[in-house]
Amino acid sequence: MNGIIDIRRLTKRYGKLTALDGVTLSVPEGSLFGLIGPDGAGKTTLYRILTTLLDPDEGSATIAGLDVVRDYRRLRPEIGYMPERFSLYPDLSVSENLHFFASLFGVDVKDNFDLIAPIFGQLKKFPDRMAGALSGGMKQKLALSCALIHRPKVLLLDEPTTGVDAVSRSEFWGMLATLKEKGITILVSTSYMDEAERCERIALIDKGRILDVNTPEKLIEGLDKNLYNASAKEMYPLLEALRGLPGVKDCYTFGATLHIVTDDGFDPDDATRRIRQDGLTDVRIYPARGNIEDLFIKLAKNDG
Repeated sequence: MNGIIDIRRLTKRYGKLTALDGVTLSVPEGSLFGLIGPDGAGKTTLYRILTTLLDPDEGSATIAGLDVVRDYRRLRPEIGYMPERFSLYPDLSVSENLHFFASLFGVDVKDNFDLIAPIFGQLKKFPDRMAGALSGGMKQKLALSCALIHRPKVLLLDEPTTGVDAVSRSEFWGMLATLKEKGITILVSTSYMDEAERCERIALIDKGRILDVNTPEKLIEGLDKNLYNASAKEMYPLLEALRGLPGVKDCYTFGATLHIVTDDGFDPDDATRRIRQDGLTDVRIYPARGNIEDLFIKLAKNDG
């Protein structure tokens, strides 16, 4: 592997809990790369190691050719880090936070303002407002601006859209696309499966292990086969009924519907007839389009 982020057999334990279990991963330079997994999958532990805040028990990791353990002092100016929780100073103003983080890296705000200008634009209207008084979306923009003010080579974002409204989430991903065009490598973690499709490549992680790595398109290729949606007014009885039918390999809640994974012999018309005979007369079963969440469920069950 020769990515700008190069992780090899990385392992971290907390007592009897193995948070990372031999993680190997390579992130190409200049890419927008997603680390996708549920809470507790090991994403934050991996970020703490990459940001030199935590040492691994086994394995190694380098960023821009610098080892996260041996070269941590040289590495820190090369990375920008935005943790999951808002970590700026709530009792400092917007302007004071930005200037403080610039000073940590020995740069002046005006030197790199062109990089953050599209992000910081809305914040310019109230430079004296305390950071703690900002909305969730504005806090997000300020945190991203502070992480970028020293113009890092690599931007590490840990669950950056958690707790943010849908409009702000969409705006944020638009900002990331712009930053990528400027040559910054971005590794972003999320538990929102729909955000995965915005990345060029993604790694699926669960229980400290990498399940698969590829482009979103390649990962979901072929998932549409033998995958169906199902709905009815009474969803739980429908779930139980479907799980008892021949040809059904798996059935799980998927948004407002159910997703059914079947074998080749499954007949949706016959399944509908059987369930209607049991009293669920409004049941509908129809082909579904597979996505990253379906793949993740499949891989996680196979891995477990």
